[in-house]
Amino acid sequence: MKKKLAILLVLMTLLTACGSSSSQSNKSGGDTASKGETDSIIIRGIISKTGSVAVYGTSTEQGIQLAVDEINSNGGVGGKQIDYKSEDDRGDATESVTLYSKFVEEGANAILGPITSKPALAVAENSASDGIPILTPTGTMTSITENKDNVFRVCFTDPLQGKILANFAGQKLKAKSVAILNNSSDDYSKGVAEAFKEQAKSLGLEIVAEESYGAQDKDFKAQLTNISSKNPDVLLIPDYYENDVLIASQAKSIGLKSTIIGSDGWDGVLNVVAKGSESDIEGVYFTNHYSIDDKSEKVQNFVKTYKEKYNQDPSSFSALGYDAVYLYKEAFEKAKSMEYADIVEALKSVSIEGVTGNIKFGENNNPIKSAAIIKITDGKYAYDSTVEP
Repeated sequence: MKKKLAILLVLMTLLTACGSSSSQSNKSGGDTASKGETDSIIIRGIISKTGSVAVYGTSTEQGIQLAVDEINSNGGVGGKQIDYKSEDDRGDATESVTLYSKFVEEGANAILGPITSKPALAVAENSASDGIPILTPTGTMTSITENKDNVFRVCFTDPLQGKILANFAGQKLKAKSVAILNNSSDDYSKGVAEAFKEQAKSLGLEIVAEESYGAQDKDFKAQLTNISSKNPDVLLIPDYYENDVLIASQAKSIGLKSTIIGSDGWDGVLNVVAKGSESDIEGVYFTNHYSIDDKSEKVQNFVKTYKEKYNQDPSSFSALGYDAVYLYKEAFEKAKSMEYADIVEALKSVSIEGVTGNIKFGENNNPIKSAAIIKITDGKYAYDSTVEP
């Protein structure tokens, strides 16, 4: 009896040790079945599908899925299919971190997302101990990738957008005076505004008004009235589309004459502007990552296949999601193994011709690239020009 009990205890100890080893190996990107011995490569997406930024998430997800379907139908990556699934973080940082932890435990080889900056930063900070490769297609806040070896982005940063917009205002629009209206509770909005202000000053532009509003504000007429009284040539509004359309409508109602310019958060505004009110946003310029009017074969093939699949034009978020998958594909093919560290190292040396431009990662895993300027004309997005940083 004692002999049988001793044997049983030994077996239980061995099983416990095996289980502990497997769990630790998963977290470190170890050599487990879920990390490379299967017939698929596991990518998981943290995507905003509901909530205030759902338009961005849905658009990005459609670009991601288009790329995954293309790659899988053409033989996958080294003969392996991409196993892609995503879940909804509702644009909430806490939910993003919860999903991140779930996906790491499930054995994901890489993460796509989150979509907006605060959730992306929260996930990036929580990934330090795991080292899993994270690629946000659209998170623009500078701190997302700063001092985080495993975190990358496809889009340009907030400061880069601000600098580009100031260059555009001074050089293309020939503005002499500018005003700023930004969301004081949003790091994205503040980041673009600060960089714009700094670059505008260096170009000799006069900043005649600086106004702000809070997260819950819906009435902007006081700020707009003050700005209008200074009669600036250009008004910068760097925010997401829901606030953008409200501000533009109220600006028109008070008779503001300034040319409105904005950051990439304006992309998608045509989806939320009230029918019959398209004139409220007529003539607005905003930075974007690409234009469907670009005549390159790469862009036109993407636009064609996207419209065939989804029956709508692809936004810049769609294009960034699409490019993100192809960046991962290139990294997986270059990586020595499916260890996290090897994938991260391969990503650093990847260079692709993407829909949103030629992409290669530089300092802090950020791409340095030009921006397309889009003008809203007759209820449509129209390519205006390309501006360098």
